[in-house]
Amino acid sequence: MAITRIKICCIGSIEEARLAVRYGAAALGLVSAMPSGPGVIGEDLIAEIAAIIPPGVASFLLTSRQSVGAIIEQQRRLRVNTLQLVDELTDGTYADLRAALPGVGLVQVIHVTGEEALDRALAVAPHVDALLLDSGNPNLRVKELGGTGRRHDWQISRRIVEAVVVPVFLAGGLRPDNVAEAISTVWPYAVDVCSGVRSDGHLDEAKLAAFTAAVRGKGV
Repeated sequence: MAITRIKICCIGSIEEARLAVRYGAAALGLVSAMPSGPGVIGEDLIAEIAAIIPPGVASFLLTSRQSVGAIIEQQRRLRVNTLQLVDELTDGTYADLRAALPGVGLVQVIHVTGEEALDRALAVAPHVDALLLDSGNPNLRVKELGGTGRRHDWQISRRIVEAVVVPVFLAGGLRPDNVAEAISTVWPYAVDVCSGVRSDGHLDEAKLAAFTAAVRGKGV
């Protein structure tokens, strides 16, 4: 059985990055400016952390920018190897990003607010390297683009996993006590956690160990 990979998001320091890597994280999420939500750090710190992430561990930049030109400039400043697009592109295309940033992974977030998420996932999947299913709501006056700590409808997420051919990351309200159920229900390529392994905003080693053990005990 394949091992479900783990992405630890909202990394806030070099020390947190090293701790997550020590527990076997396959990817680390670095959160740039957002309209709301936790984990935002400055670009200087993002670049510093990205530079020490070892080979074989993906460095995800969470960006809320919707202009391809602005996203390209941001990646070139920060030198991450993966872009996590938490909102829709409004100026430019995925093909433009690929042409400008060869070798940089593209992961589009799909906010699972209802059945319409399946259509959105099917439309986007052919153009990106992976999808990430989260529990935000980009339709609010102040957009929620991740880090809500809420669980969404995993049955919809399961249907998306079954319908698309690209890997799917599952986020949204995951914790050590529910991640095994999430894996059994959705069968994602990877699980993505922020608040579920934190205490007082900081990465909690005990929670991280429990989360990792729960995932490792459940293959898909």
